[in-house]
Amino acid sequence: MSKPLEIADLKKQAKKRVPKMFFDYADSGAWTESTYRANEDDFAKIKLRQRVLVDMSDRSLESEMIGQKVAMPVALSPTGLTGMQHADGEMLAAQAAEEFGVPFTLSTMSICSIEDVASVTKKPFWFQLYVMNDRDFVYNLIDRAKAAKCSALVLTLDLQILGQRHKDIRNGLSAPPKFTPKHIWQMATRPAWCLGMLGTQRRTFGNIVGHAKSVTDLKSLSAWTTEQFDPRLSWKDVEWIKERWGGKLILKGILDEEDARAAAGSGADAIIVSNHGGRQLDGAHSSIAMLPKIVEAFGDKIEVHMDGGIRSGQDVLKALALGAKGTYIGRPFLYGLGAGGKQGVTTALEIIAKEMDITMALCGKRRIVDVGPDILA
Repeated sequence: MSKPLEIADLKKQAKKRVPKMFFDYADSGAWTESTYRANEDDFAKIKLRQRVLVDMSDRSLESEMIGQKVAMPVALSPTGLTGMQHADGEMLAAQAAEEFGVPFTLSTMSICSIEDVASVTKKPFWFQLYVMNDRDFVYNLIDRAKAAKCSALVLTLDLQILGQRHKDIRNGLSAPPKFTPKHIWQMATRPAWCLGMLGTQRRTFGNIVGHAKSVTDLKSLSAWTTEQFDPRLSWKDVEWIKERWGGKLILKGILDEEDARAAAGSGADAIIVSNHGGRQLDGAHSSIAMLPKIVEAFGDKIEVHMDGGIRSGQDVLKALALGAKGTYIGRPFLYGLGAGGKQGVTTALEIIAKEMDITMALCGKRRIVDVGPDILA
């Protein structure tokens, strides 16, 4: 098989290797998926300035996100069920990110637990928190992330109520998967995936089973998650979470200037302009469309990051030019993971880095930290 040249190549490979229900989970949006599509499409509307006869030698993509040195200003997004794209997926992705020199963010709804990921990494990773009604469980999650020496807590704000994703409902998605004829057929046509899953014990939500009260099996887990996302989550909750955590705090899911104002005054270290990958409010603006407005209004008060729709190094560069200090990739690394495990994630990062580096040079810049609105046409 030829070496993937772009993220789209990894997507094609992942589609062939990952059972449909799990590929669709990674590759779907809410309702009509209009916001999911806009996240990608709106990048294409942003044009770059080509510059010539400038020094393009000794280029560097090195930067910082929340004071942490990064090989490039790209972090791996927190994504649920990552360990269902490939056996031990979160552990492999975290190792690939660590070796590349970029942050990995573990989701609360991961298959591999905080402790699993800590056991195979040497540097601190980031942990993403969902606030549940069971506050004792939330306190425990924060304490477990501290014990694992996670260097940032990413608090997701836009999933108090779950957006409807038609593909997941039609597929009857669950982790571990159900054993209906349809699901058995989906898995049977992906033998390499099945072999990987047979070789691991990690097939359910590792951060929850055995940690949340009364969650001992799949049935009790399903009932627990259905009722646990807290619809009353408020800015007061950000205060006690920040106090309990005591470290770097990033707020994910800001897509409105009013919310950005509240976030800037919350004491958090950074915000992520994000619409949850188009998986929550369908019909909302794309992340890249809202980024410049939020940066203009609050970029001097809080570090602004951006997530949603990035499929290339050029997309990263455009986000940086519009004021983001850091970006996140979710689907690109999931495609890589599904296509080729740890090496696939590394390939996704290499593709993004190469595209960013070459585009930056052709726009007349040598250092990523010098990229600004002057590279845009």
